[in-house]
Amino acid sequence: MTAAHTDERTPVTEHAPSPTFDSRSAVAPHAMRVIWLLLAAAFVVILNETIMSVALSELMHDLDITARLAQWLTTAFMLTMAVVIPITGFLLQRYTTRQVFITAMSLFSLGTLLAACAPGFWMLLGARIVQASGTAIMMPLLMTTLMTLVPPAARGKTMGNVAIVMSVAPAVGPAVSGLILDQLSWRWMFIIVLPIALAMLGVGIRFVTNVNEPRKLPINVSSIALSAIGFGGLVYGLSNIGSGDGDNPQGTPLTAWVAIGVGVLTLVFFVLLQKRLEKKDDALLDLRTFTSGNFSVSVAMMVVAMMGLFGTIVLLPIYLQQGLGMDPLLIGLLVLPGGLLMGVMGPVVGRLYDQVGTRPLLIPGTVIVAAVLWTLATVVSSETSPFLILGAHIVMSLGLSLLFTPLFTSSMGSVRPQLYSHASAIVGTVQQVAGAAGTALFVTVMATVSTGLVASGAAEVPALAGGVRAAFLVGAIVFSLSIIAAIFVRKPADDLDADAHDAADPVAVGAL
Repeated sequence: MTAAHTDERTPVTEHAPSPTFDSRSAVAPHAMRVIWLLLAAAFVVILNETIMSVALSELMHDLDITARLAQWLTTAFMLTMAVVIPITGFLLQRYTTRQVFITAMSLFSLGTLLAACAPGFWMLLGARIVQASGTAIMMPLLMTTLMTLVPPAARGKTMGNVAIVMSVAPAVGPAVSGLILDQLSWRWMFIIVLPIALAMLGVGIRFVTNVNEPRKLPINVSSIALSAIGFGGLVYGLSNIGSGDGDNPQGTPLTAWVAIGVGVLTLVFFVLLQKRLEKKDDALLDLRTFTSGNFSVSVAMMVVAMMGLFGTIVLLPIYLQQGLGMDPLLIGLLVLPGGLLMGVMGPVVGRLYDQVGTRPLLIPGTVIVAAVLWTLATVVSSETSPFLILGAHIVMSLGLSLLFTPLFTSSMGSVRPQLYSHASAIVGTVQQVAGAAGTALFVTVMATVSTGLVASGAAEVPALAGGVRAAFLVGAIVFSLSIIAAIFVRKPADDLDADAHDAADPVAVGAL
């Protein structure tokens, strides 16, 4: 089969490679060097994304700011990610791999430096925005480079290494910041990260060379504006659902609903514009990726998985701190084993994906996560043992580890190579929106139910536990329904894009 026939409409089937691999299943050493460098850089920038989660109270005291203002240090970061990630599909086609990497790490390093020496809140907020701009570029760059350099038969194993970055870094962030804040000021969170970021930048300048062929594309200002307003408004609105305001502390501010409405309406115009620009190959975010049914189903399952992950990440600390009275440092250490397990399982699941395909991993993984959520919806109370929560989180992390690597690999492998950059941008954007949606769903259900219980005469802590049970129940129902979707996700056959990969194998990357 030639590369010309490798498109997003090609049927996909379960495919297990033979025990003996040919040269197409081997990754060239110089290619792996670039991939490992990108993985290390991605780990550093994603670690920074969650490192602020347990530092807000100290920042409120040190900078003399309110809780709502302090929360903007995480909200602004998430908003910037939502705005920048959709643009990366264009950037990865317009500029070389080297240029994009240097830009991403330079922005991140600059933001880290500014944060470390910020004299007040507003400079720190600006520094977080600069950091987020670099972070937003790094993950799509990693995914696109991996798909370009790694032959289809080895993608599961290599994508498993990406799972290490995506699971361990967010899990380690709160624990690292907790340990730092236990002995030092909040500035040291950035002072410690800065030399690591600069080292990654220096190594990248030395070793990263180009693995793509950039082409001159026109910049469509309307697309960028619609994307920023649409995705930014949607994520902002979702992240503020249930946050309350001065007049209605348990409800949702009107501005959140307005932002969601504006975001959805703007995205409708954005999609219509992209469909028109696709005819000239000028789309900022090429939506022809969704003509692959396998890509669409994989992304839909990814939405469910990310909603469950982020909803749980937000809900558990609230419950553990307000319901069980645990210290933030202990909370960070409690969720650490689950994140580390996901990291350990990443390469294992990747190898299994290469051998057995998707369904033997996705179906058990979805069942495990659903079972844990059903259990939490039953056992959570004001007297639940933290060790029970620890065990549930570890088992849930095991289930999630069976989901992410197959979903990332099968979705990206289901589109033709010319759309890799757009597919990686879509996957990254979906992660941000789904994370905000999951947080909004879980927090809203928890707040609504707990408020109703308090109004009925229940004490605060039992009411909170009741709200948490209700939130986990909703998550359990959603995950149970997604078991059906898991049946329809397929592994793209290795030979569908093997010819297309040849163009990027030793010849295209030999200069590395």
